[in-house]
Amino acid sequence: MPDQICIVRFFDTCRKAAFIRRIKRFTVEAEALDGPDRGSILMAHTNNTGSMLGLLKPGSTVLLSPASNPARKLKYTLEALDVDGNMVGVNTLTPNRMLYLAWQTQSMPELDGYDVFKKEVKVGQSRLDAYLAGKRGELWVECKNVTLVEDQVARFPDAVTERGQKHLCELMRLAETGARVALLFLVQRPDGYCFGPADFIDPVYADLFCEAVDRGVEIWPYVAHVDEVGITLGKRLEVVLS
Repeated sequence: MPDQICIVRFFDTCRKAAFIRRIKRFTVEAEALDGPDRGSILMAHTNNTGSMLGLLKPGSTVLLSPASNPARKLKYTLEALDVDGNMVGVNTLTPNRMLYLAWQTQSMPELDGYDVFKKEVKVGQSRLDAYLAGKRGELWVECKNVTLVEDQVARFPDAVTERGQKHLCELMRLAETGARVALLFLVQRPDGYCFGPADFIDPVYADLFCEAVDRGVEIWPYVAHVDEVGITLGKRLEVVLS
């Protein structure tokens, strides 16, 4: 067990607000539930380009983190939403941050034996999230955020993703060269007890996912526990293909 808890902490104390609506793709509107401006409207940035299927319920509690850049137009970032009493993390940068922190704190056995970690490395026609090197050789990792759960199975994606399909093809190409390659799926909700591709949303992605498994691409689904302090790495889940 690592000496440190692997947790991606929020930059500052998150604010609580009530979700009102999503505006276009990258903005959400919410009503402040705390602070001297309680009841006022807060506009927040969301970097989650997926559908966030089943999450965007008017009146549900959301966590908004203050922007690190005070000059930014949108002063808050959407971090998580309450779904049936559980906080679900929707910030798509979290899996990348979690992977790097897990490497630093030796919290994921899959990362043991690598002393070099490079972020956002271009390979072929894609840019993958991480490249690691060490006594175990080379390792390429792509990170995905998971917020969809159906019948207690965590699923990805929550919308058709041509970019995700492209990443699977690139990882398979790398695997054919003998490189070690992996996909980290960070399940940012506690009610998924295993993980599989969402064939009912993107059947092309699901077919490529199964092909990638057959070709040696490693699948790492990990649970993440979300609260007002931050996001903590949990256990690895079983992969189901049907």
